[in-house]
Amino acid sequence: MIARQSIDEQRALFETDARIVHRLLSQQVVQHDAILDTLALLQPAPGAPVSAAPEQRLPSLYPHILSVQRREHGAAWADPDLASAEQRSAQDRRPALVRPDLASGRYRLVLAALPTAYALTIDLRGMVPWSEWPMKPEASPVRVVLEHEGQRVELQSGDAAALARSGGWRFEFHKHLAAVSQPFGVVAEQRLGWSQLPWGLMLAWTTLVATALTLGAQWQRQRTARRRAEELLRLGQVARLNTLGELAAGMAHELNQPLTAVLANTQAAQRLLAEDPPELDTARQAMAQAVDQSRRAAEVVGRLRRTVERPGTPDGATTAAVLSLDLAEAARRAVHLLEPECLRRSVAPQVQADAAVMVDADPVAVDQIMHNLLMNALQAMDAVPVAQRALQLTLRRDGDAGELAVADRGPGIAPEALPHLFEPFFSTRDGGLGLGLSLCETLAQGMGGSLAAANQPGGGAVFTLRLPLSRGIA
Repeated sequence: MIARQSIDEQRALFETDARIVHRLLSQQVVQHDAILDTLALLQPAPGAPVSAAPEQRLPSLYPHILSVQRREHGAAWADPDLASAEQRSAQDRRPALVRPDLASGRYRLVLAALPTAYALTIDLRGMVPWSEWPMKPEASPVRVVLEHEGQRVELQSGDAAALARSGGWRFEFHKHLAAVSQPFGVVAEQRLGWSQLPWGLMLAWTTLVATALTLGAQWQRQRTARRRAEELLRLGQVARLNTLGELAAGMAHELNQPLTAVLANTQAAQRLLAEDPPELDTARQAMAQAVDQSRRAAEVVGRLRRTVERPGTPDGATTAAVLSLDLAEAARRAVHLLEPECLRRSVAPQVQADAAVMVDADPVAVDQIMHNLLMNALQAMDAVPVAQRALQLTLRRDGDAGELAVADRGPGIAPEALPHLFEPFFSTRDGGLGLGLSLCETLAQGMGGSLAAANQPGGGAVFTLRLPLSRGIA
């Protein structure tokens, strides 16, 4: 844009200067016609000597008029070219140009009149009004010449080396002078080279734009990272709340049996002690069993306290909202949120979806399930060489359900662990709480779907989430 603007400005300046040159030279040749017309009107008195004729004072007034010749009535021109030009002048009734020799830098102009005809010899370069010239002849890159019938005379040389080169941009101007009697063509030429473009300004502009784009890209990356962090925080908070619910259900399941046994044994011991006589040995055995069951309950609580960080719980409860959502878009969103984790583990997830898979589900629950499945897949591939790691998400419609398959290239699931994978507190990872997959299955079932796990024939595990298609989807 800057280069084009500079070229257009240079072209406009060139054309303006060329038009001024044409106007100035046209004024000069029109003046020559006027001088001849004036001489024709001011005919000398019969018998007046040539030296006393007023036209002889013209060279002192107009230095570019080198000489003034006249032909008296009845006389003949010494030069036949002047006689030929006078005949044309008489026929056209205007001054006529004598056969010019532009190489000499001068030309002659004849006017047929009675009783005396006149001829002017004019210096081409001398007639140029240099004081009004729009350019500096010694420094301007524009070449200006006058041409006529293949002959040329140079008024301004310009940058000859630039004009001889190819490439760049060439400006040209060609127009005849305003006097018909002196049909010289004004030709102006200029070549603008690549080196004459405003490279400094263009470099500064390019640097400014590049800096702005870099800052914009950096701002966009920061904005994306902030949104990703906020989304992960939201998912983490929802996961903690759901985990608390799952934890409460697990605790109730784990503690129900030992607490029931404690209650039964203490009640039995109370009855045994109330008998007469009391059965002390049996009562002691009942109390010992109660103690054992109490220790078991304490171990459950202790294990949970060691593995669970207790988050603060809100005062209100959250109600899941079932909406129509695109399962493929949710998968891409989950992959985007875990992009830093994928980059850190050198894993490039692939999402394959031939078309939109619209399902009725709770968006937050779906996000949490996908987040959990993807994190499990990434962690499962930590022990696999980087070159073998792969994570594939495949979405399709299967009957009246939308299906998402998350397949990894990890070590797979041990056959003995596969039946217990979705049980609360069952984990194949050291230090794992064992509630993630259980919670995911609970969320999927709560939305009318299912979650299943299997090993791939080629290695690795695949988890399949099925959710009901949106109402109205055939």
